[in-house]
Amino acid sequence: MNPESTPAADVTDPAAEPAPPACVLSFNVNDPSGACGTAGDISTIAAMGAHPLPVVTSLLMRDTAEVFDHHPIDDELVIEQARTILEDVTVSGFKVGFLGSADTVSAVAEILSDYSDVPLVAYMPDLSWLDEDQLVPYLDAYRELILPAAEVLVGNHKTLTDFLLPDWDSERPPSARELAVAAGQRGTGYVLVTGIMLPARGAEQYIDNVLANAQGALTGEKFERFDAGFVGAGETLSAALAALLAAGSELQAAIGEALAFLDQSLDSGFRPGMGNIVPDRFFWALPPGEEGEGGEDPSDLSAMDVDGPDGAAGGKRRIH
Repeated sequence: MNPESTPAADVTDPAAEPAPPACVLSFNVNDPSGACGTAGDISTIAAMGAHPLPVVTSLLMRDTAEVFDHHPIDDELVIEQARTILEDVTVSGFKVGFLGSADTVSAVAEILSDYSDVPLVAYMPDLSWLDEDQLVPYLDAYRELILPAAEVLVGNHKTLTDFLLPDWDSERPPSARELAVAAGQRGTGYVLVTGIMLPARGAEQYIDNVLANAQGALTGEKFERFDAGFVGAGETLSAALAALLAAGSELQAAIGEALAFLDQSLDSGFRPGMGNIVPDRFFWALPPGEEGEGGEDPSDLSAMDVDGPDGAAGGKRRIH
């Protein structure tokens, strides 16, 4: 060894090691398409500079176009996965996606109750593909057990309307504030509502994305709607928000950054199969000149109507 060189730090001494990134534990379904579920959370959380801790809650049978089936994992196995890592790693944030069954919702809620001071982002995907005998108890359990623990609930306008206000019968769709009031009655502080349709301006159609609480709308971004099919956008937005909150960002600033990240991920989106377009969460790692390559025109993929694991029907472009 060169006598002037500095000895390597003792790896057994935690004080000599660099501080770890914020760690985010994600409860979500395994999605073999890589667009949603744990795959989407892992890539998004890592891209945001945090460390993902994925806990698998269910096995999804899907491709990039549609969901065919799913198989929940035994709730005791979900608990064991989570407890094992939580005994080892300090978690700075939680993300809850699709949990698979009402029993697993109860199991996850029990774990979350021990970490009430850690921010939780809950994402409600479109679950219309689930059989009603599975869907009804799942949503009931989610309302009763997950919403009281969530700091922010994220979801598409229609999905959240069906979930939070199932008896809504007005011809006027509910506002983001009305959805936030309904979520607040269950204990959730904020809702991030995406895909709110705005009045058309001639041939142009715009949609809004709004963070709201029971007092009203707080912040958001408007997008121009384009016809394009995306899958995994809602997972990307909610996981990015969870990572930012885990790193200590203030909520409204984190919302703006998460929406900007989603915008750029979709601007570089790609179509890996014959179905929908998948966000590229590592758009920033592409060498100059390679963004958007692969057969898609990135100007057509800049943002979308955020929806659940069955994909979104319409796209939108960020207004700069």
